[in-house]
Amino acid sequence: MSGFKSSLDKRFGISNSGSKISTEIIAGLTTFFTMAYIIFVNPNILGATGMPTQAVFLATIFAAVIGTLVMGLFANVPYAQAPGMGLNAFFTYTVCFGLGFAWQQALAMVFICGLINIFITVTKVRKQIIKAIPKTMQYAIGGGIGVFIAYIGFKNAQFLKFTSDPFNIIGIFDGTVITDGGIVPAITDFANSGALLALFGLVLTIILIVFKVKGSILIGIVATTIVALLTGNIDLANGAINTSSWGESFKELGTTFGAAFGSEGMGSLFNDVSRLPIVLLAIFAFSLSDTFDTIGTFIGTGRKSGIFSEEDIMSLETSKGFKSKMDKALFADAIATSIGSIFGTSNTTTYVESAAGIEAGGRTGLTSVVTAIMFALCILIAPIAGLVPSVATAPALIVVGIMMIGAFKEIDWNNLEEAIPAFFSAILMAFAYNISIGIAFGFIFYCIVKLCKGQIKQVHPILWGSAILFVLYFVLMGLQGAGIIG
Repeated sequence: MSGFKSSLDKRFGISNSGSKISTEIIAGLTTFFTMAYIIFVNPNILGATGMPTQAVFLATIFAAVIGTLVMGLFANVPYAQAPGMGLNAFFTYTVCFGLGFAWQQALAMVFICGLINIFITVTKVRKQIIKAIPKTMQYAIGGGIGVFIAYIGFKNAQFLKFTSDPFNIIGIFDGTVITDGGIVPAITDFANSGALLALFGLVLTIILIVFKVKGSILIGIVATTIVALLTGNIDLANGAINTSSWGESFKELGTTFGAAFGSEGMGSLFNDVSRLPIVLLAIFAFSLSDTFDTIGTFIGTGRKSGIFSEEDIMSLETSKGFKSKMDKALFADAIATSIGSIFGTSNTTTYVESAAGIEAGGRTGLTSVVTAIMFALCILIAPIAGLVPSVATAPALIVVGIMMIGAFKEIDWNNLEEAIPAFFSAILMAFAYNISIGIAFGFIFYCIVKLCKGQIKQVHPILWGSAILFVLYFVLMGLQGAGIIG
């Protein structure tokens, strides 16, 4: 046993990092229980596109296991990966629902995004992209995604009801009412059991978080699901899942595995030349959100804990290849995105919840390996995963939104040069129900403000190019809406 411990210590450099094997194991368990909610939330969000939920459940686990193992064994850092919140919402509500792409095509975009992130990691392109996006815009995007996720949570929790002015109704298409304004949101009267269940889950989760209980979000999801079962709000006989065998779960996985490369995925993604700008913008938005989400997590937790040295942080802008621990960690993150898309899930990214494990003392890749093992064990519960109702996962979305909104504190709201583009970027993500629209307006107004101030040279060419592409996109949408082009 001592020989095994010695090998672990040598492999991960545990003693040199000031940690112990027992501490690393506890840290890995802490990280897992803090972020395990994703295995229930992700199928719920992606399942809305028509993807089989059991398949997404397994794809989420495989992406988390592989991505986290690469992070631990290759980069030797205590970070865990899984399909990212915000990115899965962008996948479903923007790319599939908003832009009208099939989920197979969206998976193809995610795969391409992973390849792009790999390229910018091993070259100095990353340096230019990081320099191009102002820090305030990065914070606005992160906080805005938090607002968007929380809004989805409120809707899924059935907390909101909407009243439409009949004079503004344009028409009803396939059961969907299309209006041109006149929508008034209001709080529900809590007369339905779904809203009451979600309220129970939200209150419980918040209480657990306030008392700093590990795995608060996961406990809230499980408890709400149990209450739903006991109160008859889940029909076991006619549920959307077969609880009889794991074979059914893996059979569904065959539907999503490799779908990104089939005729309905990559094979049709670039067939329509008129939609090519939209495809490229969606891929750009995927890559942008994924890149800065990961960089923010690394810098925010790595510097304080000493996992990344100042040299590692500086390498983010100056190096290429794998000369530092930061480079290796970013490469592991990029690889995981493409791998996840192959199995059938949205962008796999580094989780900020890894900070819980780091706070518990995790300093090496052994923490990540333990987390990956725990995710792998979750395969055993695949047959019952689909029983978790959306009202049980809705509180998790609201709570995660609260956590992400904290990025707003880094913005100087008294400085209109920062506040104007940050406001449009963050608020329009929720109001337009579209993350890329928020990013677009943020970029455009940032350029407008700088143009008015005579500070054109302060805007990076990449940002100018992005803003122009977004303007062209809106012009194209306007022409299509007016019937001028097909």
